[in-house]
Order: sequence, then C-alpha cells, then structure tokens
Amino acid sequence: MRGIPLAWLQLIRERRRLAAAIAGITFAVTLMLVQLGLRDALYRNATKVHDRFRCDLAIVSSQYEYIFSSHPFTQRRLYSALALPEVQSVAPVYVGVGAFRDITKHQEHKLLVIGIDPTTHIFDFPGFDSQLPRLRQEDVGLFDLAARPEFGPVQQALERAGSVSTEINGRRTTIEGSFRLGPSFGANAHYITSDLNFLRLFPSRRQGLVDIGLIYLRPGTDLEKARRRLVALLPDDVHVFTRTEFVDAERSYWSLHLPIGFIFNLGSTLGLIVGMVIVYQILYTDVNDHLSEYATLKAMGYQDRALYSVVLQEALLLSCFGYLPGIVIAQGVYVLAQQRARIPIEMTLSRGVLVFLMTVVMCGISGGIAMRKLAAADPAEIF
Repeated sequence: MRGIPLAWLQLIRERRRLAAAIAGITFAVTLMLVQLGLRDALYRNATKVHDRFRCDLAIVSSQYEYIFSSHPFTQRRLYSALALPEVQSVAPVYVGVGAFRDITKHQEHKLLVIGIDPTTHIFDFPGFDSQLPRLRQEDVGLFDLAARPEFGPVQQALERAGSVSTEINGRRTTIEGSFRLGPSFGANAHYITSDLNFLRLFPSRRQGLVDIGLIYLRPGTDLEKARRRLVALLPDDVHVFTRTEFVDAERSYWSLHLPIGFIFNLGSTLGLIVGMVIVYQILYTDVNDHLSEYATLKAMGYQDRALYSVVLQEALLLSCFGYLPGIVIAQGVYVLAQQRARIPIEMTLSRGVLVFLMTVVMCGISGGIAMRKLAAADPAEIF
C-alpha cells in the first residue's frame, strides 16, 4: 500500500462518490464532444456545395448571406470579368429551393435545386462530367442519391428503369442520372439541372439574373492579384472571393449570424461548467472529510505545496477516468446520428485532444478552487 499514491487512495476510499464524479465528468465530456461534433458537422454541411465547385474565383451579390439566401445579381457583372486577360472563362450558377414530389407516397419535400450551364464542368463529383450531355434535354436533371429516405427509392428506380419521372414545383421532370452529396442542415437533398430547365422550374425568376458566378483563370495567373483587379473592375454591388474565401464566408455566416452556431457553442460551454461544478463539489467534500488528516500532515512538516499536489492529482485522475467512457459514448452518438439523421459527424483527433485538454483544465480549475479549503487546515484550530 505504501507505493500507492495518496490521491488514488483517497479517491477509492469512497467508491460511490468516485462513481458519481466519474458519471458527472463523463456526462460533461459527452456533451462537449457531441455539441462540438454537431457544430463542425453544421459548418461542413453548410459548405457542401461550395466544396464541390471547381473554380478559382467566385462572384456573389453584395447582399449575399448564405446559399439559401443568395440574392441574384445581373449576369452582366459575371461576363464583364472576361474583360480581364487573366480570366479564361466564367460559369453562372442558379440556386433555388424547390418542392420535390417523392415517387412512392407522392408527398412534397424541400430540396436545393442548382442550375448550371451543361457545357461547363463546374462540379467535382465522380462520374459527373459524363452525365452533363443529359442535362441538355428539356426537363431532365440529376438527383442526389445520398438524400434522406423520405424522397423515396430513387436509386432502386434508376437501377431498374434507367430514369425516374416526378415533379418539382408542380412541373413534370425526369431524373436521368445521379450524384452523391447528402443532406445538410438547410437541404435534405440536391437536384442539378441545366440553366434553362432551372428557369422552367422557377418561372418567377427573371432571366439575366444569377446567384453565383464562377471564374476560371488562365494557368499561371496570380490568384490574389487577379482578385484585386476584378474587384477594381466590377461595381460594388458584387463581392469577389477566392474559392477558399467563399467557403470561409459561408461557414462564418452560419457560425456568427445564425442562432444554431451559437446554440452549439453554448451547449459545449454548459458541459464545461457542469463538469467543473461536479468536480468541485466532489473534491471540496473530499478535502473537507479529510481536513483533520491534512492538518496532521501539516503538523508533521508537510508544506502546502505537497498537499495541493494531492488535490490536483485527484483532479487529474478524475479527468482521465471520466474522459474515457465519455469519448466512447460520444462515438456511439456519432454513429447513431450518421445512421438516423444522415449527419456527416465523425470523431477527429483534434476534437478529441481539445476536449481532453478542456476536461483536464476543467478538473484543474475545480481542484484549485477546492484547495482554498485546504489552506484553512490549521492544526492548532482543528485539534
């Protein structure tokens, strides 16, 4: 027994108290991991379409907020970019939320409809470019096979018949191909069609207005220099981004301007606070129960620093004991979210390390607060 650290002996002396502490820390760790995982999945989902764009620069309206509220701008701005010798080509993109009638229950579900010029290769999907000629047909499009189940067995129907007829916004349309993107927090499915077919699906949209303009530069062009020249060329009713800036701007909007990002951050903070309170209560009670023993050690000549280290060791042990089951439970929640909600949430090394450090800091701060009681352990007063 002599070789077993004092901190460990004090923790296992009250096993129920130890179990309660571990359960509390496990809850806090699970809450932080789930909240941070959902937040990261939100940001990743918010830029799903952006991440698939093949482009060097992107033009959007100065009123652009996020892809579901893009505020169309005149396509003259996009084609004005061709005046720069650095610009090789441009591609307009149209975006709208449509009502898709599923092929089994015939109920309508919202999805994101994207209109493109079928002669351009703007998306990075496996096998996507070979399907572009099909979009030149009237009322034909490609469907997202990673959509949520309520859209019906589109994949099975395509494999069986080669095409699927349905309705979008009340207009008859035919699915002639597919790609895989998956649902996001704003859209449960995606549908890609030609620019002309897009205008047929959204007859209220005025011709000559586009939502996103993609710009392709000539090989060897300095990206930032071209962006600055384009900003100087175009009026201030549009913004010009590099592809990376475009993705970051979308992610930033979801993080800073929409309440859902704040909610996830708040949940992580609450988990940290709950864990801190639980650990403090456990350590404070432990110190109070052994106050006479600590006073005896002081009378024997032990310095406060040595006694403080015992409490900090307890805090560190508790953080490790609570973190391990917490990360296991969080991983189970991740798998459930992937299977049931089709949320692309997964455990990452950086998030795991971050939450572990947060757990250690949480327990360390709680231990530091509990040590104030230890400082009051005066042998003369206690005995």
